Amino acid sequence: MVDTHQWCQNRNVTGRPRPSIAALPAYRPGRSAAAAEADHGVIDAVKLASNEAPFSPLPSVAEAISAGIGQVNLYPDHGAAALRSELAAHLNVASNQVTVGAGSAGILQQILLAYVAPGDAVAMCWPSFEAYPIFARLVEAEEIRVPLHDETFDLPALAAAITHQTKVAFVTNPNNPTGTVVPTAEIEMLLDAVPDTCIVVLDEAYAEFVDDPRVTDSTPLLADHPNLVITRTFSKAHGLAGLRVGYAYGSPEVIEMIDRTLAPFAVNDLAQRSARASLAAVDEMQSRVANVVVERDRVTETLRAAGWTTPNPQGNFVWLPVGALAADLGVALEQRGVVARAFPEVGVRVTISTETANDRFLEAILHAATDLGVVPR
Repeated sequence: MVDTHQWCQNRNVTGRPRPSIAALPAYRPGRSAAAAEADHGVIDAVKLASNEAPFSPLPSVAEAISAGIGQVNLYPDHGAAALRSELAAHLNVASNQVTVGAGSAGILQQILLAYVAPGDAVAMCWPSFEAYPIFARLVEAEEIRVPLHDETFDLPALAAAITHQTKVAFVTNPNNPTGTVVPTAEIEMLLDAVPDTCIVVLDEAYAEFVDDPRVTDSTPLLADHPNLVITRTFSKAHGLAGLRVGYAYGSPEVIEMIDRTLAPFAVNDLAQRSARASLAAVDEMQSRVANVVVERDRVTETLRAAGWTTPNPQGNFVWLPVGALAADLGVALEQRGVVARAFPEVGVRVTISTETANDRFLEAILHAATDLGVVPR
């Protein structure tokens, strides 16, 4: 427990923040290209640190955004009714099974606010999405972290770690940062083993990039598992990260509870318009995704041919599990104008971008290995 009074004195802080907030680490986004250029004296750095799409919005999406500019003086539809209805039709579920939030990350936070009280437990495999522990600490929950197995979620171990105090368990498929997946059949086995008192959040932020045949549509799992919530986003495959719109679907009862924690007008009008337009152009979006997957496979094959080890990637990024080398490799790449995401002592995650940017990464990592005097692994 943090001594809030002493913490405030040491930092000359006004007021008395909650102890859990005083100790809360801030979320750290991927570094910008400008930061790398300033730190290392390089020019024309490329940012491959945040799994952003390498393309601008589709023409129809850009048109929808432009058409809405004149309406930004008005509050948006708080419930995003039109977007929910169109998502429900797309997913083949009822409208009251869908909610919309400020990115899938916003919905993940809402879920914990709705279901987790101080002293309850939140379970996850680790490493995974960095926001999970932050959200867990925000609600003063105990964190249960289960190590990955072969860079992949260990669902039997996760199920064994869940107790009566566990209110939420995260399953990230594909996992971020490792890019690995677990088969849908194994997710169903986990759901069969978990009590209904535990909400299982299936985080599918990168679902559109998956081509592993063992991963099938997870929507049918909802029929027998009312404690399952599936979250997705328009930030990745749809390329709308800057507009912050995500969605979740599950049982009406759970969706209603999540909706109670939605901040007023959290999803702005331009975000709603762009998401609806992108959903209407889903075939065009999937064509772009297919191009990213082709590049992902090319980068993976090139890395492996050079001696690097990387698990089978199923998101829009590749993962290098280099352990203690991670921080140094991240810096060495930046010195050559490529900003990746280094997880100290664990590995380096690199976003798949355009062919030109990907080639810059492949060239940079070749020289970075030489600079560090290491053998690819």
